[in-house]
Amino acid sequence: MSELKDNLLSSYDYKLDSNLIAQVPIEPRHSARMLTVNDFKSDLKTIRHKRVWDLKEELLPGDLLVLNNTRVIKARLKVIRPGGGVSELLLLEPKGEGKWLCLAKPAKRMRQGEKLILEAKNKRSLELEVLGNDSTSGGRIIQFPSFYSNRDTVEELLDIYGEVPLPPYIKNSTNISADRYQTRYASSPGAVAAPTAGLHLSDELLETFKERGVQQVTVTLHVGLGTFKPLDIEDLTNLKLHSEWVEVTKEVVNAVKECRSRGGRVIAVGTTSVRALESAFIAGGGNLVPLQGKVDLVIQPGYRFGVVDGLLTNFHLPKSSLLLLVSALIGRKKLLALYSKAIESQYRFFSYGDAMWIGPEAVLEEARPLSR
Repeated sequence: MSELKDNLLSSYDYKLDSNLIAQVPIEPRHSARMLTVNDFKSDLKTIRHKRVWDLKEELLPGDLLVLNNTRVIKARLKVIRPGGGVSELLLLEPKGEGKWLCLAKPAKRMRQGEKLILEAKNKRSLELEVLGNDSTSGGRIIQFPSFYSNRDTVEELLDIYGEVPLPPYIKNSTNISADRYQTRYASSPGAVAAPTAGLHLSDELLETFKERGVQQVTVTLHVGLGTFKPLDIEDLTNLKLHSEWVEVTKEVVNAVKECRSRGGRVIAVGTTSVRALESAFIAGGGNLVPLQGKVDLVIQPGYRFGVVDGLLTNFHLPKSSLLLLVSALIGRKKLLALYSKAIESQYRFFSYGDAMWIGPEAVLEEARPLSR
């Protein structure tokens, strides 16, 4: 019966008091609370309440920490429609020759052939055109000047006209500095939302990991629609997610092999790092290989991981693909019980919230990589 419920979206729901949705980041980064789970057989009495700074005690010399180095771009654009109405675009992914897939708000008022105007103080206005609809995402294909054809070139335009797209549940971002929605190692532009588990890692903590003999490598997954779009189908058996761009380099592949050979553990920081690594594993037919391109891997209960042994993650929205992924590691019923405990203990939720550490021994035996 439990396995049947694993395939139902309604089984991944929970109630959260809005007062527990973190509105501002905590300082310093590593002082966020960390619900610590280290035994998959245990009941909730054995969980521990720690701080992210204490993660240094959970990692061992020889472990490999995998970070997502994507950088959030100022992907939210306010545009003026014909007649003077103001709408919003959220830039998602390039389609070539200056064409971009965007989410539009309100979408129904943005019709094919319409001209849209971008404005910024002391800057010339820029004209865009609505080329058509995208049936998969419900978004719009927008024509930008052809120079802005990829994530690197468009960042110049976004820095002038755009805003960082903070999640809608953060009500007032006025006093939050832009760098607090970036990880300290963010270097590859392209995300429209932060890989939030990484927001907890300060320079001091990252340096402490190095001193303890914990190796660090980076993958890239540009967080997009596939990560944050709400799921809307009850039967998850054939769930499809919007694709996101990933890069797993040869250096990462070699680092994982070396980690395995020395008996170390592969620890992912955030669900996006998990998705990148596991996508490269699937692409290699059961062997981790370099990968660059779009991926749409769905990870949910029943999945056996190929690479990832442990995970640092945040507390995720109800009925989200991220909740499914973490459930695949430790089981849906246990995860929801842990969330109930976190709510009872007044943990802070979502992007600026607290963290959960899922140690390798907390992972379900049937979900663990066979290489362990």
